[in-house]
Amino acid sequence: MKLRLAAVVLAVASLTACANGGGHGTATIWITRDRGSHVLLVGHVPAGLTAMQGLDRVADIKTRYAGRYVQAIDGVEGSLTARHDWFYFINGYESDRSAAEYRLHPGDVEWWDFRDWRRSMTEPLVVGAFPEPFLHGYNGRRRSSAVVYAPGLAKSAHRLARMIHAVTVVPSGTNLMKGVNLLVLERGRTAIWAQVMGSHPGDPVRFVVSGAASKLAANPGLVRYRYDLLR
Repeated sequence: MKLRLAAVVLAVASLTACANGGGHGTATIWITRDRGSHVLLVGHVPAGLTAMQGLDRVADIKTRYAGRYVQAIDGVEGSLTARHDWFYFINGYESDRSAAEYRLHPGDVEWWDFRDWRRSMTEPLVVGAFPEPFLHGYNGRRRSSAVVYAPGLAKSAHRLARMIHAVTVVPSGTNLMKGVNLLVLERGRTAIWAQVMGSHPGDPVRFVVSGAASKLAANPGLVRYRYDLLR
């Protein structure tokens, strides 16, 4: 009887996790300031929690609007007067919903950054979670990826393709099907930036790596916690 009861409990727990979009595994949480310039905390939480629950597991938070909006993390508080607030990303995408509504999936990177928003209120996509969102996408949905490279960058292209699990690696100028995530390797001044080819998180992305393909292939942490890399 006890064995049967234990089996039922485990089955219910498993179904609950699947219904919540979590399943097994963990998600990573980053907390930074000033567009990633200062790293305050890195932690790990079980997948299946909401982004708000995950944040609450690793930090002391203060919320507003019935728990839907983060006002302060570990005593660092947003201010309308000072035009500083907390913004959050999932796998590099600026989220389109309250952290209380996003359910973490295995492998997700939940990134909170406290910054001045006078320069820009929105940042639809940042490079600092690379190789995300190529690996885990958004809301548990991952797109196919392709690497497009300029002459002389084939070796780096294939290394990066393995990193982001891309099956398509082609020279510049090759026609590709629509709806795929692109990693574009160019020659020129060192710069790494990204854009969403649409208006919603989860839409196709285009990462451009200029003059730094071999460096990124050797060290994906080159852009860690950065919104972009422009020199």
